[in-house]
Amino acid sequence: MKGIAKSINVGFQPTERELPPALGGVAKRGLDIIGATFGLILVSPLFVLLAVLVKLSDGGPIFYGHRRVGRGGRVFHCLKFRTMVVNGEQALATYLRDNPEARAEWEATRKLKTDPRVTRVGVVLRKLSLDELPQIINILRGEMSIVGPRPVVHEELENYGNAAVHYLKTRPGLTGLWQISGRNDVSYDARVEFDRHYVENWSLARDIVIIVKTVPAVCMSRGSY
Repeated sequence: MKGIAKSINVGFQPTERELPPALGGVAKRGLDIIGATFGLILVSPLFVLLAVLVKLSDGGPIFYGHRRVGRGGRVFHCLKFRTMVVNGEQALATYLRDNPEARAEWEATRKLKTDPRVTRVGVVLRKLSLDELPQIINILRGEMSIVGPRPVVHEELENYGNAAVHYLKTRPGLTGLWQISGRNDVSYDARVEFDRHYVENWSLARDIVIIVKTVPAVCMSRGSY
């Protein structure tokens, strides 16, 4: 199945007609539109406040859009409040070069518990998952869903094995089984299994349960770093 991931042309953007039918159809998309619209209205004051804090932290851009793989292999810019220094890639390369243990951690999980790129404001935003609020815009655009697999980059999808086909059947989610099950505290293989299980057992009721369980998971900051 790694061949499926490798066969995705990240420079090719399929049209909506060329994409596979979205998981959950009209019902799931309707929940996304209603939930994202209500959520954006509800958090708009906080949204503006966080934008100001990010801008004042170092004068850099407010938002950061990272290329992620969506439904059917379509690449999109997953929006976040910027939590890293502007020269983040250079800072990461230097840190990994000088810290073999950190390099091993990065290669295994694509995450670092101590990340030299993260700003002081960014630490707080990540701890409370507030950096992901701009993904509400991705949901309204139809690039993401409220609930779904964790959005991944193309290189990560190659590690999904047989589960890659499940990931490509649906839109990535703002939250999901990985969010309510420990996030970064679980292994990468467990995250992949969460995504596979979610797609194979999807129902609207399960989406609502995951949304409800996300609130305490975020408030307790389980696995957030």
